[in-house]
Amino acid sequence: MSGVPARQGPRKFSFGPELAQGFDNLRAHKLRSALTMLGMIFGVAAVIAMLSIGAGAQQQMIAFIQQLGVRNIIVEARESSDDTALSKTRKLSSGLSFRDVRMIQASLQGIKGVTARKRFTPAKLLPKPYGDLPVVYGVAPVYQNIASLALASGRFFSDEEADSAASVAVLGQAAAAGFFGSEDPVGRFVKVNDTWYRIVGVVRPQLAMQGDTGGLPAQDQNNLIYVPLKSAIMRIEDSRYYYKDEIDGVYISMATDEQVAPAGVLVRGLLDATHNGAGDFSIIVPAELLAQQERTKRLFEFVMVAIASISLLVGGIGIMNIMLASVMERTREIGVRRAVGARKIDVVRQFLIETTLITVSGGAAGTVVGVGLSRMVAYFAGWSTIVTVASVVIATAVSVTVGIVFGLYPAVRAAKLNPVSALHYE
Repeated sequence: MSGVPARQGPRKFSFGPELAQGFDNLRAHKLRSALTMLGMIFGVAAVIAMLSIGAGAQQQMIAFIQQLGVRNIIVEARESSDDTALSKTRKLSSGLSFRDVRMIQASLQGIKGVTARKRFTPAKLLPKPYGDLPVVYGVAPVYQNIASLALASGRFFSDEEADSAASVAVLGQAAAAGFFGSEDPVGRFVKVNDTWYRIVGVVRPQLAMQGDTGGLPAQDQNNLIYVPLKSAIMRIEDSRYYYKDEIDGVYISMATDEQVAPAGVLVRGLLDATHNGAGDFSIIVPAELLAQQERTKRLFEFVMVAIASISLLVGGIGIMNIMLASVMERTREIGVRRAVGARKIDVVRQFLIETTLITVSGGAAGTVVGVGLSRMVAYFAGWSTIVTVASVVIATAVSVTVGIVFGLYPAVRAAKLNPVSALHYE
């Protein structure tokens, strides 16, 4: 047999010793390692916190739009406080009226329910409520189904009570608390202007938005008094108000989702024609608002991630700087490893492992800080925040990717060192 050595198989390696060595190198420079991680920590925390704030706000908005009813169409009157502008508008249109409701019912196919609405703030209320004055909604009984009102106690008024303009009322949760505190108001009375109303039910709490939503005026949906429409017009409305619309809102519920979009177009066209283009109304289609909000949510998340990723980019630059300094400090160590048989890939892998340890540790700490920040914002600012799995995954993945990308150059540079020169490096 010749003296030719047998061919060796592929070199086996284990990450165990290299991980241990990586931890030892990081522990040897605790302060430097901690400062390097700060960029990752703040970057990941910023991504998670900003996405949680955005997700909370978006979810609250989407839930409110869904509460409006994705099969509903809402017509809102645009009443101006400027008498001059209002007089000009009245020359073209007399405003929303029961005639509009009858026209919509006659022209629209697939209507499941429809009701006009008369809304106003009463001049006098007894007992005197705590907080803001409740707003009166004069509606038909079908409004309960259109608005998906769930009752906490009692019942909604009936068709017979609505037809006879009965003095019965249903209170929102905030209105009930304002009038009677923690006591059950069912069976008791409230005086609205000059009429006593017997309370027959209380509505469960509903979501409420602070600002206008898609043309729908801001209104605390919990601070309402629901009464039959005829009763509101005959018993409560002050006839001294001139130029007021006969009604100021119309709620339409369609039978299927597919009918909503074309129905909204048809209603808008009908009212434009009958109101002579006066522009004294707005059409709110919650299904369209929901689709728009979903698109806005995706765009918002992309922008937030892009902005917060700047912090991760800065952290990545810090990692590259520290790892380049580490290569210079460990030049003799690299030369010894190469002299005893370490390959270039072994050196690259060692430095990448250390970089990954920094980024993963920083990402984990940043996740904890980000969750804590979102909780603090929710507690102190009263905002709704939601930490999603997607935000944590995105933040962690971006941080690790940035760390590896910025750590690759120092690792390759270390691997390319000449072993002889490295051994003589001082």
